[in-house]
Amino acid sequence: MLSLEDAQSRAQDLVNAARRAGADAADAIYAANASTNVSVRLGALEDVERSEGEEIGLRVFVGRRSASISASDMNPATLNTLIERAIAMAGQAPEDPFAGLAPEDRLLRGALPALDLVDAFEPEPAQLRERARAAEEAARGVDGVTNSEGGGAATGHSQVALATSHGFAGAYGGTTHSTWASVLAGTGSDMQRDHSSHSVRHIADLEDPETVGTRAGERAVARLNPVKVESGVMPILFDPRIGPSLLGHLIGGMMGPAIARRSSFLLESLGEALFDANITIIDDPLRARGLRSRPFDGEGLPVARRALIERGVLTGWLMDSASARQLGLEPTGHASRGGSGAPGVGITNVHMEPGSLTSAELMADVKRGLYLTELIGMGVNGVTGDYSRGAAGFLIEDGAVTRPVSEITIASNLKAMFRALVPANDLEFRYGMNVPTLRVDGMTVAGG
Repeated sequence: MLSLEDAQSRAQDLVNAARRAGADAADAIYAANASTNVSVRLGALEDVERSEGEEIGLRVFVGRRSASISASDMNPATLNTLIERAIAMAGQAPEDPFAGLAPEDRLLRGALPALDLVDAFEPEPAQLRERARAAEEAARGVDGVTNSEGGGAATGHSQVALATSHGFAGAYGGTTHSTWASVLAGTGSDMQRDHSSHSVRHIADLEDPETVGTRAGERAVARLNPVKVESGVMPILFDPRIGPSLLGHLIGGMMGPAIARRSSFLLESLGEALFDANITIIDDPLRARGLRSRPFDGEGLPVARRALIERGVLTGWLMDSASARQLGLEPTGHASRGGSGAPGVGITNVHMEPGSLTSAELMADVKRGLYLTELIGMGVNGVTGDYSRGAAGFLIEDGAVTRPVSEITIASNLKAMFRALVPANDLEFRYGMNVPTLRVDGMTVAGG
């Protein structure tokens, strides 16, 4: 893996060489990662895996024609061949009136924001093994747990460098530390499985493995002996570990390319009150130690904290430069780039602001409803917003969580769900996308 300075220099050199070879414009992105994963099962070491990889991608423009190509070989001769092939491919590509680098006057200038994404500590494999063992042991120690799928611990380091031919060059790195456990409870056909995990940028922020493991065991045991649910319309509460999927559907409908293709259920919703006025949803790429934080986007544009939903209202679309040109708008700093191909659109650290009620208060008036901890399948139509997914969780009876349930289907329409959605006050920043407990009334439930 190259140092950040060398990675940025390599990307810049590739861009400069592409321009000398005849490209009208170019950009290059370098991405590298290294990780170590250790897993145990039933107390014995199961696997130690070390992976390292690096890739550099080049995109060139010849007029309105463009092509992208990538390589994992950093040898100068290989990179020269990369340039030749990319320019030849661009000459054969169709013209695209929306192709091009990001607007030069919008590029990030000056020092990159400091986001504290790199932890200097790198655990040894023996330390990872001990963390994995402790997590699994704690999970297996929960009364009712009968088998294990294992425990694991991992550490990783990634680096990104981007250079463009019109004046941007930048690089940043990030580290991750994680622990997980997955166990089974019960016997025979009545067995239930659940898991727990935690990932952070800095080891100091990581939960101890016993907490992770105990939570996995308790979750699995709680799911034993599920009951059937009668079909009907009832309130649904979404646990914070599955609630972010609702934000994922919202964001999918806000993507500039989907709007340009007219293939989004939010197509006519700009400026509309989609949620209650108490709800605000934030995308914050500049959160210190955030799992998805970044100092610039995939085209070299600055990034900023932004309300996607402001007091219930949809504020705008998420756009890279190409989709912005199609829509006659400005890019929003949401370009996402891989090693090959043109930029797409992506979000960073997204969360829904918490409400005023505890989760217990949120369900206090529910005579009969569901508290869901698992969603199954992908039955969501991004064009119409129709929503139907398998689910599992627990009954809510007379305002309290009671018996486990499984083999159910929940259905509605995303816009109706958004209008009915009420958040609790228990927001925690554990994932790349975070929500508090969410309540959605009026969903149709089909029992197993």
